[in-house]
Amino acid sequence: MGYEKALSQYIDATNTHDFNNVRKFLHEQAIYWFSNATCTTISEIQSYFENAWNLIIEEVYSAEDVKWITVDEGSATCIYTYHYEGYYNGEFVAGSGRATNIFIRAEDGEWKLIHEHLSSV
Repeated sequence: MGYEKALSQYIDATNTHDFNNVRKFLHEQAIYWFSNATCTTISEIQSYFENAWNLIIEEVYSAEDVKWITVDEGSATCIYTYHYEGYYNGEFVAGSGRATNIFIRAEDGEWKLIHEHLSSV
């Protein structure tokens, strides 16, 4: 699996709202920077995801204008505009922001996400 496919499959996994699916794409030392939190362990990342899925019901996450800004044999970094939509307190909501994802090639040859930075625009 290449890094581009890893990003696509990671987003698909996110939209299942099952962290077990997301976990498959994360490096064991993944660090996430969100607008309102920093998560430095898999359990913190899981809690953040699950809380978001409980707040925004039926959330759909997507990436637009993906640009791979650095790629080599062991790492790949992309930036993109993220979009989300779903229901908050029964009302439809949608928004977007900026994302940076860094993937590294793990020892098993699979591309794993080691860093994600999301911020609102």
